[in-house]
Amino acid sequence: MKTTTKKLTALFIATTIAATLTTPAAFAGHKANNDYARVVSVEPITKNIRVSTPRQECWQEQVSHYQQPKQRSSTPTIVGAVIGGLIGNELGHHNDAKKAGILVGSVLGGSIGRDVGRKSAGPGHQYYTTEQRCETYQDYHDEERIMGYHVGYKYYGNIYHTRTQNHPGKRIKVRVTVTPIENY
Repeated sequence: MKTTTKKLTALFIATTIAATLTTPAAFAGHKANNDYARVVSVEPITKNIRVSTPRQECWQEQVSHYQQPKQRSSTPTIVGAVIGGLIGNELGHHNDAKKAGILVGSVLGGSIGRDVGRKSAGPGHQYYTTEQRCETYQDYHDEERIMGYHVGYKYYGNIYHTRTQNHPGKRIKVRVTVTPIENY
């Protein structure tokens, strides 16, 4: 009886181990086997796309400039402000009016003095320079580009098809898996 119990226990343990090893979870940690298959056909997958190419055109152009006359001295502005302040002081009758008159007179007198100083400096002058001007245009053309490849390969007498990003060459790496067949 002890021999029968030992046999049953061993059979139970063997069955449990075999059932555990044949479940999908048991294969999850194992690496798949890799092999190579012979490539029998390669067809490029193409797509027409529109391509933009920038083109720049440049030319020389005469450009007009105007230069303001330079005021040679600040004296006309200062003298105008002083004279304006004195006139404003004389026209005001009360303290507040005198202060406002001095302020307004100084500002107006300074502005008039600056204008007089500029006129005495002479008129501004116009001059020309030659400058380069450029404009960028886009030229378009259609171009056919390879997006991938339809590949036919033969493995143990059977033909299979796949799509690849790059040209595979004469052989392609394949993953080999084994799947049990159910008994009927």
